[in-house]
Amino acid sequence: MLTRIGPVKLRLQVMSAETSAMGPGKAAVLEAITAHGSISGAGRALNMSYKRCWALVDEMNRCWKTPLVTATRGGPAQGACLTAEGRLVIDAFRALERRLSEVTRDDPAYATLVDHLRDAPMATAAL
Repeated sequence: MLTRIGPVKLRLQVMSAETSAMGPGKAAVLEAITAHGSISGAGRALNMSYKRCWALVDEMNRCWKTPLVTATRGGPAQGACLTAEGRLVIDAFRALERRLSEVTRDDPAYATLVDHLRDAPMATAAL
């Protein structure tokens, strides 16, 4: 996930039309599938229901030209893994997050945002 730089946190999101094809949460799902070898294991690791995790995988697979995850149900070979495309996409996404973080550190626009940002929001004003 993109690290927070001071008080400003930038979030990279890749869109396919109006659908989020990749963002920090979906990247975390892909990494958890790699680590745990299944969608259910990824969901448990991320404190996410199997249904929600599966829905995110399905959405990613529908957004990219080639599926990012393959799953096998039942039998000794059951589980899920990233495809070559999935590994390519997650590596590119994380690399772009790192570059964005590096570029932002010394950017005048970033400095302007930080300089004009309150340390904490004001209390809600009564209307």
